[in-house]
Amino acid sequence: MALVIGNSAYRNVPVLPNPANDASDMATKLRSLDFDVIIGRDLDLAGVRAAIREFNAKLEGADIALFYYAGHGLQVNGENYIAPVDAELLSYIDLEFEAVPMNMVLSAMERQTHVNLVFLDACRDNPLAINLARSMGTRSFSIGRGLAKVGSGIGSLIAFATQPGNVALDGVGRNSPFTAALVRHLGKPGRDITRELIDVRRDVLDATDGRQVPWDSSSLTGEVVLKPLSKQEAATVPDSKPDNAAELVFWDTIKESSDRGEFDAYLQQYPNGAFVALAKAKIRNIERLASDGAVAKLKGAPEAAQPPTPGVGLPASEERFAALPPQEAQPDERDRDLARSIQKELNRLGCRAGIEDGLWGAASRRALAQFAEIRKFEVSALEPSMTLLEQLRTQKIRICPLVCAQNYQERDGLCVAITAPAKRTIKNPVTPPTKTQKASSGTCPADAHIAAREAIPRGSGRGRTAMTFTHSCGRDLTCRRPGRGMRWTCSWG
Repeated sequence: MALVIGNSAYRNVPVLPNPANDASDMATKLRSLDFDVIIGRDLDLAGVRAAIREFNAKLEGADIALFYYAGHGLQVNGENYIAPVDAELLSYIDLEFEAVPMNMVLSAMERQTHVNLVFLDACRDNPLAINLARSMGTRSFSIGRGLAKVGSGIGSLIAFATQPGNVALDGVGRNSPFTAALVRHLGKPGRDITRELIDVRRDVLDATDGRQVPWDSSSLTGEVVLKPLSKQEAATVPDSKPDNAAELVFWDTIKESSDRGEFDAYLQQYPNGAFVALAKAKIRNIERLASDGAVAKLKGAPEAAQPPTPGVGLPASEERFAALPPQEAQPDERDRDLARSIQKELNRLGCRAGIEDGLWGAASRRALAQFAEIRKFEVSALEPSMTLLEQLRTQKIRICPLVCAQNYQERDGLCVAITAPAKRTIKNPVTPPTKTQKASSGTCPADAHIAAREAIPRGSGRGRTAMTFTHSCGRDLTCRRPGRGMRWTCSWG
């Protein structure tokens, strides 16, 4: 039993070109695999709820339940929502009355069937989310980019067009890259669904030059084959088919690693393996992160020779985001423009996002984490989004505190060098004795201490332990003390 929904003709935001086509082609594919399909195109709120109700009524007794959705979706507080074509979402209250929680479908599937397959091609950048963010003000950081990760119950598989928190591409043809790959690979005779999704992932990586990486979460307890082999086909399959169990174990061991050498080893051992495209994307990501680190070091090197840029180091709050997955792919020009605008706003607020080049690296993530910590916002992912940009633009004053390096001080919102105090000038310098004064010492005071008080300006011996000078009477006078702050002892030379 399958429910297929594709929403393109949105009434309050720009129309999406592909979802209606995606839904039609997906429904045709599923019918060819003997699914009973309920299809809905361009459904408003009442239409979405009616389709879900009909699907729920027909689930009992089904061997496999499948749900496919293409169109706008959004996540709020970690929960995913379907956006009907009449949604406007001008306030947070509208979310409950204009959007449909995806859990309404997933819960019904898990209650009634033992095998559940979910395909979500709804990770597009969503203008409805921007409307909602504007209305929520300071709470808008609970609105994440793309869709949130969904926990699957036993016997379920959930596949996203891209990683949770990321945005998928619409594509330039009839279908999105993700749906085109699904239609191409689902239902191959004798193939397990997990193997088919590996082929889907490889095709999407190739079609998007590594910018989009499909993601899935599975708790299936056995193989799911949408089109079993006929007896005649099974008899012709050779028994010597290679077992890829070793490759799967190898990949499971390294897939979360940040060591490029492990992925190079995989490519060397399995040059035609199932995860070659994903391994290459991982390597590109590791190289990008290494480049970000090198740039950060170069930027820090000349700080002793020039005034430092205002900012602070890594905040403790960023430890919460250490496990968040980095972007797997190089950004396109539109993403770079968005990242550049966010970097500019973070620097304006004093959060030190680094060079405003549109490359979203470690410095930009640190700046965003610091901003979120100071403003007490919950951020679902340390990645650029239109929602984030709108929120930053609402801030009118400096957010991140100014911390200056050694030998610099804060002055009028800037770090300026501390200038050394001017040398003290002696207001009453000792007048050199005249020849007449030198010829006679009869005018010199008998007590050398009295002579010293007369001749030495107050404060001129600060920091010294010995002084020798010529009194105006012509005689040399020497004063010494054991240490700073102690009493002077003076005598005539």
